Amino acid sequence: MANLYAQLASRFPRDRSRTFASSPGATTLSYADLERISGQYANLLVDLGVTPGDRVAVQVPKSLDMLMLYLGCLRAGAIFLPLNTAYTAGELAYFMADAQPALFVCDPAQADAIRVLADEAGVPKVETMGSRGEGSLPLAAADRPGGFETRNADDDDIAAILYTSGTTGRSKGAMLSHGNLASNCQTLCEHWRFTDGDTLLHALPIFHTHGLFVATNVVLSAGAQMIFLPGFDVEQVLAALPQATTMMGVPTFYIRLLKEERFTRDLVSHMRLFISGSAPLSADIHRAFRERTGHAILERYGMTETNMNTSNPYDGDRLPGTVGLPLPGVTIRIADPETGAVLPQGEIGVIEIRGPNVFKGYWKMPEKTEAEFRNGFFISGDLGFIDAAGYVSIVGRAKDLIISGGYNIYPAEVETALDELPQVRESAVVGVPHPDMGEGVVGVVVPASADFADSAAITGALADKLARFKQPRHIVFVEELPKNGMGKVQKTVLREQLAQLFQ
Repeated sequence: MANLYAQLASRFPRDRSRTFASSPGATTLSYADLERISGQYANLLVDLGVTPGDRVAVQVPKSLDMLMLYLGCLRAGAIFLPLNTAYTAGELAYFMADAQPALFVCDPAQADAIRVLADEAGVPKVETMGSRGEGSLPLAAADRPGGFETRNADDDDIAAILYTSGTTGRSKGAMLSHGNLASNCQTLCEHWRFTDGDTLLHALPIFHTHGLFVATNVVLSAGAQMIFLPGFDVEQVLAALPQATTMMGVPTFYIRLLKEERFTRDLVSHMRLFISGSAPLSADIHRAFRERTGHAILERYGMTETNMNTSNPYDGDRLPGTVGLPLPGVTIRIADPETGAVLPQGEIGVIEIRGPNVFKGYWKMPEKTEAEFRNGFFISGDLGFIDAAGYVSIVGRAKDLIISGGYNIYPAEVETALDELPQVRESAVVGVPHPDMGEGVVGVVVPASADFADSAAITGALADKLARFKQPRHIVFVEELPKNGMGKVQKTVLREQLAQLFQ
């Protein structure tokens, strides 16, 4: 095997003048442009003193330049570390101190604040990158030569680190290797039948697995092209669909499209494939989408630590409520969460995963890494079962993970922020069904003073502590939290009590 970029480049179209990506209001990039600009970024990284294995942390708006920087990092042997654009200063300070990047790239509008954080964390260089080619890094890259000899890499060399929240509130950096990413994108490309004739509608963010390593890498692996939108905007998506053949999204995308009368069977009659992931797709939405469009959404299952693990078939039944069959080369088993004993077919237990897609461990957390593996299998923390036909279904999430709009939210992190507020005596955070986001975050608060019930004061106090997507959409005040005999908060009771809150 080799550097991920070299493996992708071996599959680029022979005619490099073919389009790689087009973006509304932005320059269309060919594959020749991709090679040249990624080479310019690779040369710039070398000039900035970034060496193989150094981390390049990036918190910038979605742009084609960010993609070119990602590819430049691969070519130079640097480790790409994308960060959610919603992260606050407090969260960024942790990532800087933990990852110790050689370079931090930020939005030009945030440069002053980021430089203060970088100085405190000992990060040597800060550069900027905007959404439309502005910023110090794109300008400097434009002056570099486009030729660059992609550096060799072994399968186990780390290509990227993605931070995933922990139930203790401390984020963990999942180390993904060149081999992990290469094996997964090639498997998906073949499994989902991507070819150089495909055009993917890309409306996902590119700071996590779905938009970056699934959508982008699959397009590159097929030598295909994509329509690169800055985000999910219904008007832009409806306008772009006639030019696309495939689309990847989170359930929220499809829920919003179904609300539009203009989203018709005729509009998508030419489409080849709709794929959904990052959050559970309800059986009702699956059925409603098929009735409206004639297309059965293909649902799959992945994680930050593993990329994609399972997929409903391209040919064959795409069963509502399931995440399909294990991908080629991936082994899934269902185990007893406590003992690790493999459970019989049909029984519910924790999903464990083994395969070339599984990450190399958590950055600087060897004990945590060891604890998350059992007999060579990664313990996902998701609860599910495998039916007689081999289809995997996920029935719940261990550790009370909330998925809202495709983003993972761990209640303990939000509870910690709430409990630090002087107005709060005790709190619990749960996810309850939300018609648009999948789940909505609810903070249940026992106030320090019995007569306090100012939810706006609570949410306002969290504004600088948590990313917007983690902040509770509702604050509910109670006298006491329901607890069992051991003093543990009964979150199942809270979820049942609050189930109709967003309906």
